[in-house]
Amino acid sequence: MSAAGTGAEAPAVPPDISVPGSVEEAAELLADLAIAALPGWVERCVADACKRGGVGAVELSGPARAAGLQCAAETGPALRDLLATDVDAQTSTPLSVLRAAVRFPTQVLADGGVPEPDRDDFDASRFPDDPYGLTPASFADIDPGLGPIGIGWGAAKAYEVLQRRRTAEPARRSDTAEPARRINAEGQR
Repeated sequence: MSAAGTGAEAPAVPPDISVPGSVEEAAELLADLAIAALPGWVERCVADACKRGGVGAVELSGPARAAGLQCAAETGPALRDLLATDVDAQTSTPLSVLRAAVRFPTQVLADGGVPEPDRDDFDASRFPDDPYGLTPASFADIDPGLGPIGIGWGAAKAYEVLQRRRTAEPARRSDTAEPARRINAEGQR
């Protein structure tokens, strides 16, 4: 995996974001900011891979910019759809959706003849469609400012799931836990 998203450019995520009040608000914020960060991420991936490969990135800057815009346009709806899905019905994660976007910088690099680096066996087997090692390990690899937003969404989702479980649990719990709690007036079970 790469830290391709950790370039020196300023993050796309504004530093003055307020804490979302619900999982829906957190999901919307994550989607908005991740989609906005994708074009820059694609461009940084291409530039960083060119640098590592000893290839000039100038001739690939136009294709990288176009691929970044296409990445946001094609990845955005899938990300929004996932995040708009009820938390109990989600079968994937936002990071999985964003990881699939690695095909955009990969195509630019392959078309530009940038040599593929050697990768370790784990990365090669885990991410076979990523010959340049660009797959983001976290939201922060796409943009450093997305790290806290992704964590906030994850926390909001976990809270929502726990609240639902706690609301549904009392009937089930009373059938199993209550007999162990019964103690008579003398303190005996």
